[in-house]
Amino acid sequence: MPVTALYAALLTLVFAALTILVGRARGRSKVNLGTGQDRPLERAVRAHANFSEFVPLALVLLGLAEALGLAGWALHALGGMLLAARVAHGIGISREPDIAALRGLGAGLTLLMMLVTAVVLLRLAAPRILG
Repeated sequence: MPVTALYAALLTLVFAALTILVGRARGRSKVNLGTGQDRPLERAVRAHANFSEFVPLALVLLGLAEALGLAGWALHALGGMLLAARVAHGIGISREPDIAALRGLGAGLTLLMMLVTAVVLLRLAAPRILG
């Protein structure tokens, strides 16, 4: 599954960047557990956590679509959408105050990618299940 592997690798780089931001914010705030009501740390932690909540399932969906034979261009469209969404969301939520347009765009594109991929999977899987 080379297309899914590509987007998994690229998204891992985004995840690493978000992890580094959490570490830096923890160092500045001297809070090792939780957020200590430190706003920049809370934003960094939520950006990281939100990524962790959505990206694994999105990659599973993309991988399943690839395994079921979805066209390469469609896989790249979905993977590119996810990558752009997560970068936009990470930038938008990490700022104080947040950049609402980027945060909203990222959240919306992530959900759209997942819903489109779920519908595609239903269409690809149904004929195989129903005969």
